[in-house]
Order: sequence, then C-alpha cells, then structure tokens
Amino acid sequence: MKSRLCEMLGIEFPLFAFSHCRDVVAAVSRAGGFGVLGATIHTPETIHEELDWIDRHCDGKPYGIDVLVPENLATRGERGVTTRALEGRIPDAHRAFAAGLLADAGVTRRAASERTGDMPQPFDPDNALRTLEAAFEHPIKLIANALGVPPQEMIDMGRAHGVPVAALAGAKEHALRLAASGVDIIVAQGTEAGGHCGEVSTLVLVPEIIKALGSDRNIPVLAAGGIMTGEQMAAAMAMGAAGAWTGSVWLATTESETSPVFREKMIAATSRDAVRVRSRTGKPARQLRSTWTDAWERHPDSPGALPMPFMSLISEGALRAADAAAQGGNAKARDLVTYFVGQGVGLVDDVRGAGQVVQDFKTGYIEAVERLNDLIAE
Repeated sequence: MKSRLCEMLGIEFPLFAFSHCRDVVAAVSRAGGFGVLGATIHTPETIHEELDWIDRHCDGKPYGIDVLVPENLATRGERGVTTRALEGRIPDAHRAFAAGLLADAGVTRRAASERTGDMPQPFDPDNALRTLEAAFEHPIKLIANALGVPPQEMIDMGRAHGVPVAALAGAKEHALRLAASGVDIIVAQGTEAGGHCGEVSTLVLVPEIIKALGSDRNIPVLAAGGIMTGEQMAAAMAMGAAGAWTGSVWLATTESETSPVFREKMIAATSRDAVRVRSRTGKPARQLRSTWTDAWERHPDSPGALPMPFMSLISEGALRAADAAAQGGNAKARDLVTYFVGQGVGLVDDVRGAGQVVQDFKTGYIEAVERLNDLIAE
C-alpha cells in the first residue's frame, strides 16, 4: 500500500498492533504491519531486554513503543513515589474487600509474584520518560502516549531523534489538544476499545476528529476501537482514517502474554462481556466482565474503586493470583479472571499466530475494497 503514513514509517500495511508481548510486536512487524510494544510496566533497565529481543527477531522491520504518561494522577506533583509508600495509603476497607473476593474463591496472593515494593508507582510519569529515553538506544520508529496529551519532554525527544509522536484521543476536544501540542499522529480511539477509553463510538469518533482537524488534516488519524478484521479496517479508511490501531485481536494469538484460561474466556465471550469499569486502574477501562468487575461495581459492600494509581496496587496482585490459581484448575478463580479487552472480543472464535492475523487482515481488506469497487457503476 502506498500512503504518506506508510512512507513515514517504512511499512507495507498500516496495521498497528499494540501489545505488551514482544513476540507479537516482532511477528506483526515481520509480516508487514507495525508492532508497538506497550511499556507501561517497564523500567529503563527492563526495556533494554525487551527491545534487544525485538531487534534480534523483527528482521530489521520497524516497530514502536507506547508509554502511559497520564495527565491526571492522584499523586501528581509528588516525586520519587514508590509502590511501598503507596501501599501504606490504601484504606483498610479496600484491602479487606479484595482479600474477601480472593478468599471466597480459595485464592491467596502467594499464588503469584508481587511487584517489588521499592519500584516506582504504577503509571509513574518520571519512570515512563526515563524508560522512553532508554528506548531511543534502539531503532524505534514511533513513540506513543496512551493517556492524554504527551508531556513536552516526550514531544522534544521525538523531535530530537526524528521519530514521530503519536497519542490517543477519545473525544474531538482531546484530538484538538493533541494537534495543538505538536503530535504527528492521532489515534482516534472509540469506546469499543479495550483498556482506557472514552464514551464515543469509533464509527462516530473517526470522522468527527478528521472533520475537526480541518486545516490540520496533514496529521494522519488512525482508527481504533473494536477493529478485529481487515473489512473493519477498510471501513475505517473509507471514512478517512490513514490506518488501524488494534489491540484486542492480538490477545487471542499464540504469542500473546495472556493465559490459556483468558484466551478460552475470550472465545466464549460476547461483545457485551467487555465492560467499562474502574476496578482495575481507577480510571474507566474496558475489560472482560468477571466476578471481580461485578463485585467492585455492584456488590452492596463494595467500597468503590480508588483513583489511579492506588487501584492498580489492589487489583494487579490479586488478579495475577487468580489467574495462576485458575490455571491450576480452581474453577472459582477462573470466574475472577479478567484482562483489558474491547467489544471486538465477540468476534474472537479461535487462537491464531500473530503473523497469520496480519495476513488475514490484508485479505479481508482487499476483499472489502473489491466489494466496494464492484458497487461503482461503470
């Protein structure tokens, strides 16, 4: 495919694959798409190990990195905050409620390793920027911020290294702020998306943002949210998108970081099972419905979600423990298992290799374009 975006990034097909798994990133880039490594949990030290591996396995094809630098964090302005320090600020009611959910399912937190207490707080902005700086020691071709306007330091890093900066927008006004900040690519992420998302559907959001940019139409807009097939990608590009930013589809691949239990739950799920709740990070994030999400949202004794980053300290260790217990055969623990996933989960009916997914996207895209062309009278 020929387009300004493909030329900008040196790719064959403008299919962007966001994944926390380096295997998915490398496989997608090798197949002609563009893998983007989610680096939220990484540090300047651990990111080198991941990117070294990708460098050895991507056959020289381009890839990028996605960090999460939230504009609004409960600890905003505090410096050097560690998980150990934050643990002491979590209310007893929230600890007790989470512990009760695990106990009812016969799960202990010892079933999974815990985050080291002296590590930076979850979603720590300073750690994200240091990790990003370390990543530039590798041939990354794109940097992206997943939650809000990138800080000026991130924009400056991209400019200094000649690397485009992307950011996600869940509303028209968000996109206008991103354009004013100087980002090079805007990802219009509809509410169908997994993880942190807004309330506007992809079908409405993509053309709304493209129209709102007006004279800034030179900024490529990628469509995101619920896109699981090449046919959907073609539909988004028919609306003016320059490509597709995808995430959930890669969770059901053989290379994915998700557990076999979660993949089985994905195949069994419907689109309505992807719920937008605060019970994982403290901000609205779409994930697979489970007894964990139901309890925090609906149980009369629920103390409610804590703000970011506190809620992650409650949820992550507990859900890792539940996943480990479920893989050991604990049926009640299986009911607790959840992960970030979008409404496109209803289209998942099998597990494929990531490279095959890219090829299926290409085939579906071409078939959709040919169908549209056939509708045009000669």
